[in-house]
Amino acid sequence: MDTVEKTGKTVEEAVEAALRTLEADRSEVDIEIIEVGAKGFLGIGSKLAQVKITRKFDPERIAAAFIKEMASAMNITVNVDTKSDERGMYVTLSGENMGILIGKRGQTLDAIQYLVSLAVNKGTAPYMSVTVDSENYRGRRKEILEQLAMSLARKVKSTRRSVTLEPMNTFERRIIHAKLQNDRQVSTYSEGADPYRNIVIAPKKRERDKDKDKNKA
Repeated sequence: MDTVEKTGKTVEEAVEAALRTLEADRSEVDIEIIEVGAKGFLGIGSKLAQVKITRKFDPERIAAAFIKEMASAMNITVNVDTKSDERGMYVTLSGENMGILIGKRGQTLDAIQYLVSLAVNKGTAPYMSVTVDSENYRGRRKEILEQLAMSLARKVKSTRRSVTLEPMNTFERRIIHAKLQNDRQVSTYSEGADPYRNIVIAPKKRERDKDKDKNKA
């Protein structure tokens, strides 16, 4: 619940009642006075004050609350640390049983990241990129994939044959592409459709091969 209306003998009384209901501070909400109220004369014609209070959009609060509620449903206690900058929001999960939230090859972590992104971006505020990580999984995975990219690139250069990697998510494919984008001897491209989209590392044509192709044309 992000919006509530309350009445009271005074505007201040109505505001305090609404804040208690939302469990929020004044700095976290926008206050709209619907009716200022009136004492009337001898009780005749009196009106209660009425206010409408809306919780301000706070993507970090939304992300933390969403993850904690989800983890609670899984009987997992999780600590959620959030920070934001111009590039987006970064969420770090810690606690026991984080392996469950990471999942095989980070699949559960990716699912959490996707759902948090939906929750954070369902309003009218500008789109915010969301990255969810735990136990530095994404950093460790990045190192493994970069090593794999270099190893397979060497194989492609040696054999002059393309290599097709197993299906990867967008995050992992970007790592492979980025690692090999400046390699003059191999190129990378993706093929297939998610969730079975994979990367192909292929040898670039040598200059003499290009010359042969020109001569054939």
